[in-house]
Amino acid sequence: MSNGPVVTLDGPAGSGKSSTARAVARRLGFRHLDSGALYRALTLALLESGLAEEEWDGLDEDAMRALDVRLAPRPDGFDVIVGGRVVVEELRSAEVTSRVAHLAGLAPSRASLLSLQRAAGAHGRLVADGRDMGTAVFPDADVKVYLVADLDERARRRLRDEGVDEPTSEDLERQSEAIAGRDLADSEREHSPLRMPDDAHLIDTTRLGFEEQVDAIVALVEGLG
Repeated sequence: MSNGPVVTLDGPAGSGKSSTARAVARRLGFRHLDSGALYRALTLALLESGLAEEEWDGLDEDAMRALDVRLAPRPDGFDVIVGGRVVVEELRSAEVTSRVAHLAGLAPSRASLLSLQRAAGAHGRLVADGRDMGTAVFPDADVKVYLVADLDERARRRLRDEGVDEPTSEDLERQSEAIAGRDLADSEREHSPLRMPDDAHLIDTTRLGFEEQVDAIVALVEGLG
């Protein structure tokens, strides 16, 4: 039985999903689920398995499940576990980052992680972020939010995450092209493509301060009564 609402935050790369979802969960006293970390964990597990990359596309759901990617609940979220150990920094390595988008587009990889994600929200009180949380993973979520932002602003945010606070025009162009490419791949992939849920609240964060966007989502949840 659910002990509270499930809240989903979807949107394109760089729209602020993870940081916003984490802050919303903290404000509400909910757990935060970063779905992207699971796909990174599955990518890491494949890299560590020694299986040649050209064979990844041929794996079925059972083979993906056998890689032993799991979630362990914490009061504020979940530890991601690969092969029996908690992984954090390894998920952000260049090797994982360059391969995760392709893996996330494979039907067996998405299917193998679906039950993990749904189990995380089985008792409610969850804020989940990703690209198909409100459409495929939690279609009956109590509150669905779709975050967007201008491409230039998303590029600036990504660069700030990389420690580039004063980007050059070349930096912005490079990052904008990378994000636009990811947008295209996410929206055109065959399985669980990125799209706004029909019943989602659209929030454009381009000119919103961080606390403003957190306040807006918290208000939606508190408005459930």
